[in-house]
Amino acid sequence: MSLATIDADGTPATRIVLCKDIDAHNGAFTFHTNYRGRKGRALDANPHAAAAFHWDTLDLQARFEGLVVRASPAESDAYFATRSWMSRIGAWSSDQSEPIASRAAMLAKVDATLRRFGIDPANPPAPHAKIDIPRPPHWGGFRFVPSYAELWVGSKVRLHDRACWKRALNHVLDASGRLTDATAAGGWTATRLQP
Repeated sequence: MSLATIDADGTPATRIVLCKDIDAHNGAFTFHTNYRGRKGRALDANPHAAAAFHWDTLDLQARFEGLVVRASPAESDAYFATRSWMSRIGAWSSDQSEPIASRAAMLAKVDATLRRFGIDPANPPAPHAKIDIPRPPHWGGFRFVPSYAELWVGSKVRLHDRACWKRALNHVLDASGRLTDATAAGGWTATRLQP
């Protein structure tokens, strides 16, 4: 999905992220990232975001706006454990969004991380080998909880079919900022939109 955030200085940024889970009960999506990277810092400073899914060949789009909160450490650990060992090494090696002198410098960081976890860079294990590499504390999930959803179906004559749904997100977060039961937010109200 395309995810848009706002940096602390008000600068917007968008990028594609992997929507890893859809929680239909709470109407939430989960994605994972480096918390210290640009999007992680932006979401910590301003927990509002927008997201879009686009299916070009079907002429369909779904847009969302809402709150983003960190997933629990247990959720982040569970997903991290399913990733390949090389992806887990990458999460430890990369200071996401930060400058680096060269690709060679990045590969040197990867080699150092491999050694840190007892892996010989010159003779790495098979890609699907089972290697225990814990989740770094700076990496984890975010839950995107929409308060606005819009569905769009394209039309060749530009009379697109559009509708939106809105809900209040009061009482969705607990005192520590964690997602509670989003169904407590109340129901959605629907509105048809002109193209």
